[in-house]
Amino acid sequence: MARRYSRQEEALEVKSLRRIISSYLNYPDAAEEDIKRYERSFAKLPPAHKDLLSHLPAKYTRLRRCITANTYFIMHMLQAFEPPLDLSQGIEIDDHENREIIADGHRRSVTLSNAVDGDTCSEHVTTSGNRGSIHEPLSGKDDNHVINDAPRSNGEEETRIGSCCNESGDRPLTHSHCKDACDCQEDVKMAVDEAASCCSSVANVNGSSLLGWLDTSLKMNVPQVDVDKVRCIIRNIVRDWALEGQRERDQCYKPILKELDRLFPVRRKERPPSCLVPGAGLGRLAMEISSLGFVSQGNEFSYYMMICSSFILNHTQTADEWIIYPWIHSNCNSLSDSDQLRSVSFPDIHPASAGITEGFSMCGGDFVEVYNDESQRATWDAVVTCFFLDTAHNIVEYIEIISNIVKDGGVWINVGPLLYHFADAYGPDDEMSIELSLEDVKKVAFHYGFELEVENIIETTYTANPLSMMQNRYFAAFWTMKKKQKHTSQPSGQ
Repeated sequence: MARRYSRQEEALEVKSLRRIISSYLNYPDAAEEDIKRYERSFAKLPPAHKDLLSHLPAKYTRLRRCITANTYFIMHMLQAFEPPLDLSQGIEIDDHENREIIADGHRRSVTLSNAVDGDTCSEHVTTSGNRGSIHEPLSGKDDNHVINDAPRSNGEEETRIGSCCNESGDRPLTHSHCKDACDCQEDVKMAVDEAASCCSSVANVNGSSLLGWLDTSLKMNVPQVDVDKVRCIIRNIVRDWALEGQRERDQCYKPILKELDRLFPVRRKERPPSCLVPGAGLGRLAMEISSLGFVSQGNEFSYYMMICSSFILNHTQTADEWIIYPWIHSNCNSLSDSDQLRSVSFPDIHPASAGITEGFSMCGGDFVEVYNDESQRATWDAVVTCFFLDTAHNIVEYIEIISNIVKDGGVWINVGPLLYHFADAYGPDDEMSIELSLEDVKKVAFHYGFELEVENIIETTYTANPLSMMQNRYFAAFWTMKKKQKHTSQPSGQ
């Protein structure tokens, strides 16, 4: 039974969640500041250069409309979110605080690794690190409601997301004329104009239609690095839920799905195999595994991710329902303005129509805190880690827990690099960061009872803009390991 958290711990958790929500709420203001900076630079040009670049003011106008479209989605997403805690609690907030919040020895870690032009981001953002609870799936009778995935932190009761519709009743943006990723400028302008007209009711976050916990009196000023997390989420939507992300999904997810299909050829509906996906992000891989015939559970520590995945999995009504403009925040390495301003529709598949297996769920909480528990021992037929291992402070602990929770004879499938997230976390707290070579990682896995069955290197990208002039590529490790069967020796004479 999960312990109750103290009033102070809960207050810290509320403060953390408010900061994350404030990051979403600050998205349009931060984006507007970027455009004003572009305009100030343009104003400094000599007249002849301004004449040569006379199209730029119109581009800045279109950028503002794209930001409005992204804000439209963000506000609908936040309105659908049901916080697991009362965010109106009267706790003292330092608006300018930019430090880590520590609760019960666990840390809210916020690290961001960006490429030079912002095309890739490696994101690990959490709340204060308290233990989450595993949520039972819904009955599946509601075709629009896929899973129950609201993250919990105090362990007192289960939270269910009861509505599968947008609270405001507004219809989302459609994608009738922007299906091509390389639309011409006029098509982009048409899409942006449509977005702007649809956004007018929610673009101002001070509107009276917002839920009480979204009252701007609770909005905090947050550092730019927090808003960058929101931009990372927008790019992660492309990776997991847009047609434009299909190439990355084919590179990373397809080998995993093929291995699971090979290793578990018989998947009985009445007794399907179980699979855990730590670091599930926005939930696409966990859903694909469920659709393959597994009882799949995704685990995610980031509220940024959980808020968005909950909306996509539980609140989308049709495929290609929403429009975002994911590449607008970098002017670097663009082949054309049309490429930078192109729209992306999502989800490419309606989650409730994906043929998921009963029992699909998402668990919010720290992997170590949730699964390093006796109740989880030898529970899972398979564990799948994709771009996850290097999020550890102590990768040995991750591998030990994976070994403990996989059944004897079960499998561990991994894809990912070793870009350790805390390797450059310099600061007064001197955070632990154990950074091993791939060779040493495999030695640790062998020590904890795994045997290597399949090994390969996969060349891939992560949330990359496919039309960018710069592509950061990983040569990611791919393996399938099987946990050894334990043989119990019989007493002599028997």
